[in-house]
Amino acid sequence: MAGSPCHLEGNRLSDRVSSVCDTRRVKIRIPATNVAELLRRRAGQVGDKVALVDGDRRLTWGDLDTLVDAHSRGFSATGLVAGHRVALSLRNSVEFVVSYLAVLRAGMIAVPFNPISTTGEVARMLTDSGARVCVCEPATVGTVRAAVAGNLEAPPSRSGDEPASLVPRLIVAAAPPQPGETAYGDLAVPGAPVISPRDSEGLAVLLYTSGTSGSPRGAMLSHRALLANIDQASQTRPAPVNRDDIVLGVLPLFHVYGLNAVLGQVLLQGATLVLGKRFHADDTLRLVATEQVTCVPVAPPVISAWVDRADAAGQLASVRTLLSGAGPLSEELVRRFEERIGVEVEQGYGLTEAAPIVTSTVGSPVHKPGSAGRAVPGVDLRVVDAAGDDAGVEDPGEILVRGANLFSGYWPDGAEAPSPEGWLRTGDIGFLDADGDLFVVDRAKEIVIVSGFNVYPSEVEDVVHEVEDVRECAVIGIPDERTGEAVHAFVVATDPGPAGTLPSAVRSHCEQRLARFKVPTTIEVVDELPHSATGKVAKGRLRAEQRRSMGLA
Repeated sequence: MAGSPCHLEGNRLSDRVSSVCDTRRVKIRIPATNVAELLRRRAGQVGDKVALVDGDRRLTWGDLDTLVDAHSRGFSATGLVAGHRVALSLRNSVEFVVSYLAVLRAGMIAVPFNPISTTGEVARMLTDSGARVCVCEPATVGTVRAAVAGNLEAPPSRSGDEPASLVPRLIVAAAPPQPGETAYGDLAVPGAPVISPRDSEGLAVLLYTSGTSGSPRGAMLSHRALLANIDQASQTRPAPVNRDDIVLGVLPLFHVYGLNAVLGQVLLQGATLVLGKRFHADDTLRLVATEQVTCVPVAPPVISAWVDRADAAGQLASVRTLLSGAGPLSEELVRRFEERIGVEVEQGYGLTEAAPIVTSTVGSPVHKPGSAGRAVPGVDLRVVDAAGDDAGVEDPGEILVRGANLFSGYWPDGAEAPSPEGWLRTGDIGFLDADGDLFVVDRAKEIVIVSGFNVYPSEVEDVVHEVEDVRECAVIGIPDERTGEAVHAFVVATDPGPAGTLPSAVRSHCEQRLARFKVPTTIEVVDELPHSATGKVAKGRLRAEQRRSMGLA
């Protein structure tokens, strides 16, 4: 908790970790210095056990290790060397897992892209990262080709880094390559086992995120950060994943939650990962039942989609653990799900820059409504006021995090890295109760300031959700000449019928439940809200569209 000493306690399962702490920076020593080494250990211990299920394809740990070695040699054969960036424009698949681990084993840096990124977004990420190779598939290759065919700008320079080609080579899986491209099947090269570079501070992955500034940038995560968080999360009791688990892999692997919190735990424990290309309420339920999945890591929209289904309890009968992350859950939704489905919902708080897990309710003595749990072992938390002093118990302030799991700053120059004392300012607002449980209130950049008073959008959204005919809502601030900012609410109706009367119903309810300055000034009924890949409402897009509609863009 705030100001607590660094500690990593308990058994280290199959990978013993010791920590060295000082007053300036939290460090970690771990026998594995490369994430791909976890795969080699599992292959040596449980080589005949199924590691991955992808439709009709089933790979054992031994098979996976062999494929990763072959593709690691293949990446090197293309002329890549340690430190070069390799973009991955792939959905959840064997190809993603193999490519990701092969890139890391070769000492290169993986740059996963959202498979539904637009041509412009792909071009910007290719330019910014200086990726020399991009692995893609039929669902993404058209967009990547269009991005590469455009005029890519020179990538940002980095000390000691040779200029990258402006036109990355494409490696195409499950589709015929065009001239100058490489078939994914030709990437596998036979030879001796690949020995990974032994530099835990070497960069493993660039993950593009809005960070605390709102502009997408590549968060630099080292092998040290990834391995530390894999270990930290595993130290909760009970562990979120164990060696006998069959784990659902429907969370996108290009996102840190799926990549390190899910795949990372599977690698550590030697569990089985059942991959899904995307979430579909019916298909994913059937997948859980067919494969007898025991551990289900999901985002909040999944719980919303399943809670009212009559068949959900039966289909989820094999599940022992359901983990929700990547966004907030309403207390009412959690209660309904637990009562109807009979599976307890574990929650947590994290961010890309923390690789990602900071807190978890797993192992908490009591699940408190609205709490994201306590800091996982090896992670310290502080909540500070505007002056930078520790906030009082249950007083909201900015959340600060310290631990070996933190990123190395934003690409390419390490901007906004943790302070010399090891603390990272998250830009999130929350408070700690007397037991050290964290309650996340909102994002600092999303606070609406009305006549000098802070309005937390999540508080208003919780109240709006209480209105019977509201299916979803999002609250943002809009410019107001009189008050500086005003509260604007977007609402999605459960049924088109009451949409015309919904704004007055919402306003009336908010006037009864909220202080006057928190009541939405304007309420807009929309057909749907934009979402990110993990189900979060994309408020940046809402703010941009609103400013354009007001003639302010």
